[in-house]
Amino acid sequence: MTRSFGRGRGALAALGPVDAEIAPGEFVCLVGPSGCGKSTLLRIAAGLLRPSRGELELRATTAHPAAMIFQDYGIHDWKTVLANVRFGLDIQRVPRKEADERARSWLARLGLTDFAGAYPAALSGGMRQRVALARALAVEPEILLMDEPFAALDAQLRTLLQDELLDLTQTTRTTTLFITHSLEEALVLGDRVLVMSARPGRIIAERRPPFGRPRTGEVRATPAFTALKAELWELLRGEVTGPGARRAAPHQGAEGGVPA
Repeated sequence: MTRSFGRGRGALAALGPVDAEIAPGEFVCLVGPSGCGKSTLLRIAAGLLRPSRGELELRATTAHPAAMIFQDYGIHDWKTVLANVRFGLDIQRVPRKEADERARSWLARLGLTDFAGAYPAALSGGMRQRVALARALAVEPEILLMDEPFAALDAQLRTLLQDELLDLTQTTRTTTLFITHSLEEALVLGDRVLVMSARPGRIIAERRPPFGRPRTGEVRATPAFTALKAELWELLRGEVTGPGARRAAPHQGAEGGVPA
């Protein structure tokens, strides 16, 4: 599968060729340099873009198989927290009583019950992202697509939400494709980590973190975690700093991120 923007000689090759498969219930993290096509790939998976060549096949059993969560939350400022979480269910024409019950159930699981009647302007960034996560999970998607959802949060809150997401997805076993610049995040969350090249993005490596399920954030302190993080950074170093990279990045950040 490939994706280009524009036509003729001026066309920009943004992605591919990419050939990958995600198993049902698998949590796959995608890492790579900025501009390599990670978000483009996710938008193709969500049906928001079409590939220029090739195809993407979703083996789903429902009419609304995928839900997407963005870095900027994507929730509606004019709706209450409850109405935001219920939004996807309203689109699916789920009866109001059932929709309210499902929405409130997810609010409770994510610690938002007391804020059901509040508006997003009254919430912190972390709480807004919890609302976005509750809205996505309330529709019971077969596939969860997440585009750097924790990138704008501070380190402590990001770690907390990583652990919450880890717990939730291990319970629901929702198939998840998660884009991140953080190598630590990818290793904590993923069953598999796919490494992409500089633009046009191709998958150049695959690693399976050697941590069983159920997993907790305590894996961050293990020697295996540190070693695999260093290995991933070495795989990415040439892609980030090489001739095709958009900007140089002489060292890895404290959060284990791929420089933007």
